[in-house]
Amino acid sequence: MTVRNIASICNMGTNASALEKDIGPEQFPINEHYFGLVNFGNTCYCNSVLQALYFCRPFRENVLAYKAQQKKKENLLTCLADLFHSIATQKKKVGVIPPKKFISRLRKENDLFDNYMQQDAHEFLNYLLNTIADILQEEKKQEKQNGKLKNGNMNEPVENNKPELTWVHEIFQGTLTNETRCLNCETVSSKDEDFLDLSVDVEQNTSITHCLRDFSNTETLCSEQKYYCETCCSKQEAQKSGPNRGHYITIVKSHGFWLLFDDDIVEKIDAQAIEEFYGLTSDISKNSESGYILFYQSRE
Repeated sequence: MTVRNIASICNMGTNASALEKDIGPEQFPINEHYFGLVNFGNTCYCNSVLQALYFCRPFRENVLAYKAQQKKKENLLTCLADLFHSIATQKKKVGVIPPKKFISRLRKENDLFDNYMQQDAHEFLNYLLNTIADILQEEKKQEKQNGKLKNGNMNEPVENNKPELTWVHEIFQGTLTNETRCLNCETVSSKDEDFLDLSVDVEQNTSITHCLRDFSNTETLCSEQKYYCETCCSKQEAQKSGPNRGHYITIVKSHGFWLLFDDDIVEKIDAQAIEEFYGLTSDISKNSESGYILFYQSRE
């Protein structure tokens, strides 16, 4: 299995000045801004994803670079770029910003989010990344067509109809290889699948390596789940390797320290507190959060 990045999403109690004091003027990162996002009625699922993506540096840099390009027709990506640009160019280091334009565009483009109900952060993340990739691919396609029209080469055969990979794919896409071995003839079939995120069970008091190992454990296909083997021309036993909607917050590591983003509230937290948000608690009666979407960066 090849993994590049895995997509953590895990009341004005402390104000912005308190956060700036907690970090300290000498330690506050240069050209960095920590801004909460206003909740427009159960939009914490959106705010938490936006904060996680803003602090995914390669994603942020590409969105800001998109903003710097020639003015384009409004879409979800232009609204996201405007929001990121607004945060990145603030004179203050901390504060609160209303993502009103982005939320309005989101509700306009997708009926699923056009209400004041709590939505699933994972579904929103998938929708946002896929929408941005579609926008970038369509713009690239239009640029090619306009170039051919200028050069009078519209009759040239199309070499490849497959959409080009975008910087969304470069950042998040990985390849998952599923192998199935027939226990009768030992024939192994292999299938590669591209993904932008993996749904991995996260347990308490464990590591991401352990979770990925469990995810890729061998599974025996038997009884009604028998695998149809092309070599045996029959079904055979085989071995295959291969959400909770509460209130969403985001925890990010920025310049060496950890921050908790809870809509319009931003707080600095101790690294020891991270384990409280990682994995499901064994005590069902305990009211604690658990990690739902986690971002990891691969090491070359």
